[in-house]
Amino acid sequence: MSKKRKVYSAEFKAKLVLEVLEGIDTVNQIASKYEVQPLNLRNWKKQFLENMSLAFERETCPWGIKAQ
Repeated sequence: MSKKRKVYSAEFKAKLVLEVLEGIDTVNQIASKYEVQPLNLRNWKKQFLENMSLAFERETCPWGIKAQ
């Protein structure tokens, strides 16, 4: 019987990435604490860092004010 892959929410991934970026614990410590693979956590961090500027590229912000 094959194992089912776990699906993690964006909020969960963001929480773990922020913990990594705080630098208090290592990737391995955080991965162990939340029972995820360290490689997954490293990939989430890489994906976050590569795409974080997208949060500032909207035509308008979420409140409807035009970006300058």
